[in-house]
Amino acid sequence: MALLEVKNLGISFGGLRAVNGFDISIEKGQLYGLIGPNGAGKTTVFNLLTGVYKPDTGSVVLDGQDITGKKTIDISKAGIARTFQNIRLFKDMSVLDNVKAGLHNSHTYPVLSGIFHLPSYHKVEKEMDERAMELLHVFELDSEAGTLAANLPYGKQRKLEIARAMATNPKLLLLDEPAAGMNPNETQALMDMIRFVRDHFDMTILLIEHDMKLVSGICEALSVLNFGEILAQGRTSDVLNNPQVITAYLGE
Repeated sequence: MALLEVKNLGISFGGLRAVNGFDISIEKGQLYGLIGPNGAGKTTVFNLLTGVYKPDTGSVVLDGQDITGKKTIDISKAGIARTFQNIRLFKDMSVLDNVKAGLHNSHTYPVLSGIFHLPSYHKVEKEMDERAMELLHVFELDSEAGTLAANLPYGKQRKLEIARAMATNPKLLLLDEPAAGMNPNETQALMDMIRFVRDHFDMTILLIEHDMKLVSGICEALSVLNFGEILAQGRTSDVLNNPQVITAYLGE
């Protein structure tokens, strides 16, 4: 059974069909890409998968659980985490505290314990500090744990956003244009990191991307979205050699 099974997903805005009949099946441990021209509906698909929008039609099943139309927090708890094209960090918080924010999915304490800083509060805080530092070490950010997120260079902010997403202990990680704004060296480092995350955490990853070098270099399968509908789907090499894709997406 696929980890993510999406069937006939769709949504309209003011009479305009933004996404129509979207189907996708992603196996556990797969690195899957979603590509298409600007305005094709890619980020709308991510918003539908994560509960930002509720679909008009279709279903979303994650690891056998129907999460269609559920609230964002419930979908996060079910096992989907995401990053955004425009980085969304708590920039006035430290690198460590950004990752700890993601850990609150799995680490809780009674309200009174938090208010009065009872022993159970300190125990949970210690556990979160240790887990957050483990994640920061994986992403080579542990030496900057006390740095304000706003003061990190752009590439490291990208890494921190992924580390925070991983702190929620997801089954599926959605990356929305992770290479946006990166130079070629940074993009290569990002490719290596995405592969590492998949292998180290046994993670399933779905990413939106425009950088075709990154897509062809790491994605095992692709779906191409155009005007809200699937144009092509399959193995990366087959999709990128599809004449319809070359015409509609690559502009050749």
